[in-house]
Amino acid sequence: MAGPQFLTPKSVRPSRPRRRFTLEQANKSLSLVRRIVSDVVRTHSEATTLQQQLERVNGPEQAAVQQRLDHAMHRLEDFVDELSEIGCELKDYQSGLIDFTGRHQGHDICLCWKLDEEKITHWHEFEAGFAGRKPVSILQETD
Repeated sequence: MAGPQFLTPKSVRPSRPRRRFTLEQANKSLSLVRRIVSDVVRTHSEATTLQQQLERVNGPEQAAVQQRLDHAMHRLEDFVDELSEIGCELKDYQSGLIDFTGRHQGHDICLCWKLDEEKITHWHEFEAGFAGRKPVSILQETD
């Protein structure tokens, strides 16, 4: 019998208004964000492995694996909450993709960063997503 379906937690939306970052502010926050996102990627990988294990075991072993999976899922939720407190949003648990809300020509955009990047080098319109990334060299933060 297969274990419960593994679901990655949805990104938690902050109840307060969305924070806006300048490119400089977002880049300065990366030392903390990088540590949290590293934890997210590692814990997500662990949870995925536990889910696969859960589907292969039975009896008392299943309860122990389920408990470890539940603990990993709670940790993931805590990490996402930490990112929300900083003011950024986790977009992908596997690659560590993060969006910060920024400004371009007077409207909100996403400053886009991935765990393997040294600093923020791209941005995109909200609707465009990762595929619509543009270099920060053309970013115009002033209204």
